[in-house]
Amino acid sequence: MLLCDDLTQPERRIWDAFPAGARVDLRRGNPELEDPAEVQHWGPERTVRAEVLVALLLGANATQVGAVPALRLTGARITGRLDLGGAEVTHGLWLEHCCVAEEVSLYGAATRTVSITSSCLRGLDGSMARMNGRLDLRNSAIEGTLGLKNAHIAGELLLEGAVITRPGEWAFDAGGLVMEGGIWARKGFTVYGGTRMPGATLPGGLFFNEARLHNPDGIAFRAENATAATMVFTQGFTAHGAIQLQGVQVTGPLTFAGARLGPPQTTLDCTRLQANALDFTPAAPPSGAVDLQGARVEVLNDHPASWPGVVKMQGFTYGSLQTQHSVVQRISWIQREAAYAPQPYEQLATWYRKIGHEGDARRVLLAKQRHRRGTLSPAGRAWSHLLDATVGFGYRLWLAAVWLVALAALGTSVFSSNSPHSTQTEARAPFSPLIYTLDLLIPVGGLGQRAAWYWDDGTARWVSYALIAAGWLLTTAVVTGVTRSLNKT
Repeated sequence: MLLCDDLTQPERRIWDAFPAGARVDLRRGNPELEDPAEVQHWGPERTVRAEVLVALLLGANATQVGAVPALRLTGARITGRLDLGGAEVTHGLWLEHCCVAEEVSLYGAATRTVSITSSCLRGLDGSMARMNGRLDLRNSAIEGTLGLKNAHIAGELLLEGAVITRPGEWAFDAGGLVMEGGIWARKGFTVYGGTRMPGATLPGGLFFNEARLHNPDGIAFRAENATAATMVFTQGFTAHGAIQLQGVQVTGPLTFAGARLGPPQTTLDCTRLQANALDFTPAAPPSGAVDLQGARVEVLNDHPASWPGVVKMQGFTYGSLQTQHSVVQRISWIQREAAYAPQPYEQLATWYRKIGHEGDARRVLLAKQRHRRGTLSPAGRAWSHLLDATVGFGYRLWLAAVWLVALAALGTSVFSSNSPHSTQTEARAPFSPLIYTLDLLIPVGGLGQRAAWYWDDGTARWVSYALIAAGWLLTTAVVTGVTRSLNKT
């Protein structure tokens, strides 16, 4: 049991200041020794037991009329464990330029504002806590885990300039976190280890501007199935490790403008993501793949140089493309899918039709058929090449007219230099090389020339056979191409 007579001189100062919420500053005025990293040089005049602080926060000496008790302490070395697990804390806690020797426990506690700024501590466990205020850890160094699993914070979570270090582990563990304010992890916020927020609810948004996440052998950031008003990874945000945003729902923008994404095989996983807008304009292409399978965004803003060599896009849909790239660049973009996938082509063609670019839509669908060719059998590939060369799979029907003119010119030239024999003894129409050639090329109907003449000359005879075969092939290709085009397959 803590007795007032047992208090040291600095503890007595804190005890007496608590009822009025006055700040106690234990610093000695030597700038070289004020950094919490120099705590080994702090003597008894700056040392406070954690049990004294716990006693005050749980209501000891809080009877001054007309005042709001609060614990405000600067420049202290706090020994022992600051354990408020399961407690109902009705007073605010402000620590600044302090060094806390052991992990701070707020597990399952109900608190008001907790502020531990410009300090060093051995971790903070706020899992299951209910904070009727904000959690402020700006510029603090946390040698351990910041745990906020299933916590509920009514205010903001301020992490600007904070450094959390637990390499190879979950350094920032906030699965199921419910925020009413935003998470401001900007301006030098750094994590050595993994950060996870699966299922988090962030109506105030997540802001990682200029943050640095280092977990190169694993996951730098994971937030599957989280919901947020916005997610901002911009202005030099750096991640050495995978970013996993599977199933995340963002009612506003998700932006990677100016970000640098690091080396794992799958750098960014956005499968089943839903966002109002996706700005993917990082400072350089990610070193690994981007997975957008099953994702849906209303507006996509990107740049041709934004994307890595592999982009998985099967099932990715978008309402509009904010940046107008050339159709060649867009086709190159969707062809970064390692295997043939028809849906990205259909999605892009739908977008071009939506904005009235029918020609570009046809080019996309033509590229789709050419990409599909690699999945076919040898016979199928041969037929695919024929359809491509003759009618562009139905998207370039004018090619059939070019072939018809070229074959007609060939036949006319050959047949003009030879003399055919008539198959009829009665009066007949005179021989016309052009009409005879067209009669051979058109497999249906007849112009009256093919049946009326025959050849002794071997060259002309074989050319006539070839033209008949070419006519059938060309007609079949046209019919197949038209059918494919009408069915949009």
